[in-house]
Amino acid sequence: MQKQDSAEKLYYTISEVSKMTGLEAYVLRYWEKEFPQLKPRKNRGGSRLYTPKDIEVINQINYLRTKEKLTIAGARNKLLLKRGTEERSDIEHKARTRSLIGKIRKELEELLKYFP
Repeated sequence: MQKQDSAEKLYYTISEVSKMTGLEAYVLRYWEKEFPQLKPRKNRGGSRLYTPKDIEVINQINYLRTKEKLTIAGARNKLLLKRGTEERSDIEHKARTRSLIGKIRKELEELLKYFP
């Protein structure tokens, strides 16, 4: 394995983020249009480059949509409203946990390639 795999990367491709979050790429692209907080960079070729912060936002949106059963508009409004530090901290903690689980899942998939 490369050294960079053990350290957090600066940018992730849409396919990597899709694997990490369990969301389809088309959902990620759609959410870019719906949530102003989600604005991944694009390289010269137009490919999206997601930061760890972008992935946290994706996990926050996913949590609001799946666990709190909010609509897109409801999730957008909840993210835009100023929340109490306790609620914000709880959502951010869960988002970081999901990011970590996604990274572990990705690393395990990579390791399994070495053991057919």
